[in-house]
Amino acid sequence: MNFKIIKSYAKINLSLGVTGKLKSGYHTIESLISFLTLYDEIKIRKIKNKDHKIHFIGKFSKGINKNNTVSNLLKILDKNNLLNSQKYFIKIKKNIPQKSGLGGGSMNASSLIRFFKSKKILNFSKIKIANLTEQIGSDVKLGLDYKNKILFSNGRVKTSSTKKRLFVIIIQPNFGCSTKKVYKGVKKYSSKKVKNEKVDYFSFSNILKLQNDLENVVFKNYPKLIQVKSFMEHLPNILFARMTGSGSSILGYFLTKNSAIYAAKIFKKKYKNYWCITSKTI
Repeated sequence: MNFKIIKSYAKINLSLGVTGKLKSGYHTIESLISFLTLYDEIKIRKIKNKDHKIHFIGKFSKGINKNNTVSNLLKILDKNNLLNSQKYFIKIKKNIPQKSGLGGGSMNASSLIRFFKSKKILNFSKIKIANLTEQIGSDVKLGLDYKNKILFSNGRVKTSSTKKRLFVIIIQPNFGCSTKKVYKGVKKYSSKKVKNEKVDYFSFSNILKLQNDLENVVFKNYPKLIQVKSFMEHLPNILFARMTGSGSSILGYFLTKNSAIYAAKIFKKKYKNYWCITSKTI
């Protein structure tokens, strides 16, 4: 049987505010979320085997733990016999860096859930799908479609009809950031800035007013990133530069493709050892 091919797109946080901490230890956050044309390639096919087979290949596949979002998803589905005892061979080409804030692992799980739904293997209500995603990771629910989303601090997610065509350069240094460690370092919380559901939060004027609160923690531990962001902010025609998620990737945003390509060339001359590519929002 031939492989089915799935594109698992990168997630970005145009903004991220940490508004508090729950008794459970998890933080409450608010965020504007979009997606890029950068993607991991997932190949999947049925196999006659006792167990699933999961292989990671590609530039950013090194060091992926055996217990990952994809294996966890399959374990949950098997435990509840939702795959009807069918096993799968899943090969994932990792084009999205690990520990970059681009949600690669979470989006892999989201993409597989979308695939199983499209094949009528999972005939779930929205509530059951939400419960499933929460068992795997808090970001998984965000990738069930690739529309812009507003995440409110109470956990509610609203899809935005606003489309922003932005071109980006993605900068990934030669190190990653541990999400757990970064959140542990958060000592101050922001007031809620994303709370009125009628506001067009994806307007340029609003995006520019917001920030990523986690930059304060990450830059303190990785001061090289302050220099990177500062350099990026002086690139020609850049709208703004901002870290995504808990890092370590920083993105520069542009209105045109040529501006992004030219900026990437300038950056690569300065930082030859950092991964730098261009992409655009979906």
